[in-house]
Amino acid sequence: MNKIILVSNDDGVHSEGILSLAKALKKLGDVFVVAPDRERSAASHSLTLHRPLRVTKISHNIYAVDGTPTDCINLAVNGILGGILPKRPDIVVSGINKGGNLGDDVTYSGTVSAAMEGTLMGIPSIAMSLVSRDDFDFKQAARFAARLARYVLKNGLPKDTLLNVNVPACPEGFKFRNAKGKEIKIYKITKLGKRIYGDAIVEKIDPRGKKYYWIGGDNMKWTGGKDTDFEAIANGHISITPIHLDLTNYAAFKEIHEWKI
Repeated sequence: MNKIILVSNDDGVHSEGILSLAKALKKLGDVFVVAPDRERSAASHSLTLHRPLRVTKISHNIYAVDGTPTDCINLAVNGILGGILPKRPDIVVSGINKGGNLGDDVTYSGTVSAAMEGTLMGIPSIAMSLVSRDDFDFKQAARFAARLARYVLKNGLPKDTLLNVNVPACPEGFKFRNAKGKEIKIYKITKLGKRIYGDAIVEKIDPRGKKYYWIGGDNMKWTGGKDTDFEAIANGHISITPIHLDLTNYAAFKEIHEWKI
């Protein structure tokens, strides 16, 4: 039986990134795309509980959902695909996101949250992002996604762990093998770095004299040092960060046990 690959994102079902990803993954099995019907960036791990969700079949194996990335994975596994497939998906691949998901971004990212939902369901999951602001060329990121997905399909992932992958935009000399056919290691296994936020709120005045705000601001710096996802990207490497779903801070147990509340 062919492998079943579920693809989603937070940029929307018509995004070039998800189309490139789905195309690259077709060589590995049967690809099903279930994604938001519009951009849902920074949706985080939110579920839509206050209204019904509607699904539109766009074309063969491609479905649009008027909800969040988390909704899409949940609906795909428990609803849309459950009635037409003999088993659950073998892997979830989310992306390719327009822009990086580095450091603290993982707490906001809908792309990462789609992979998180897959992981919660016991399905090996990967989040893919292209670190660029414009001129998005997804070919290399899609190519690496297929390479990584092939390995995960064969070997699985550690329990309750997803992979957050960031690919630098068109890194110079990016190729998988040299002239002699020897494999080149173009990725690094990394930890999450830490963003240093600048003026993240932009205040403006509308034509009626009332204030409004944009959450955005200037370019953000980072810290965390060696072996972080930020450092890998800065040096032109693909970053692969294993993210565990257990958010417990075990190192704080002793200190908090000593509190007298």
